[in-house]
Amino acid sequence: MFPRRSLPTIARLVRFNGSSSHIIATRLPTQQLESEAPAPLTEEEFSSMIIHGRSLYPPSYHPRTHSVPVAQLQFRAYHHRFLELYMHLVGHAAAALGIPISRPVYLPTQRSLWTVPRGPFVHKKSQENFERKVHKRAIKAWDADPEVVDRWVRYISRHAMPGVGLRVTQWKRAPPGIGQQMVDAAVGSTRLDSSADNVKALAKKIVQQEL
Repeated sequence: MFPRRSLPTIARLVRFNGSSSHIIATRLPTQQLESEAPAPLTEEEFSSMIIHGRSLYPPSYHPRTHSVPVAQLQFRAYHHRFLELYMHLVGHAAAALGIPISRPVYLPTQRSLWTVPRGPFVHKKSQENFERKVHKRAIKAWDADPEVVDRWVRYISRHAMPGVGLRVTQWKRAPPGIGQQMVDAAVGSTRLDSSADNVKALAKKIVQQEL
């Protein structure tokens, strides 16, 4: 939900009468505006708003309702500019779908160094150093339907940026009574409800097959 901002409207009527001009300004009463509390924007209203250049602005972050984690995304890239641009896309996609997510978390940068000889013969004592940095980011999502999270992950995977790796970890809740269903399935597979007559008949059948 987003707060609706209302400003007092000013209607100006300009009349030109010869060389003199008269400007008449009428304002709405401020007491009426202050008494009426602004209604919060719904998700449908916010998504349907036409904002020119919406993708140039930072994404909007929805507040958490129950703080139940549903997914965690980790990003890796060699170039941090590609990583920041892809995180911008992921944030806007989550805002459009109404998924409460965290802001990008900066993980420690992995740094690797190599020392390689320049040549095997003449330049054997001359060495060259190489460095590689892997930049990492993380985003966590809460309080969203599993189908919405799956659609979000499919969208950002389909529009993945080259050079950026993505790893998704999702947590799905089992329905109530799943434990009893598993116990019933295990009991049914062990044949604990078979009677003594059935066991004797099965034993006789096995003996006849063996003889």
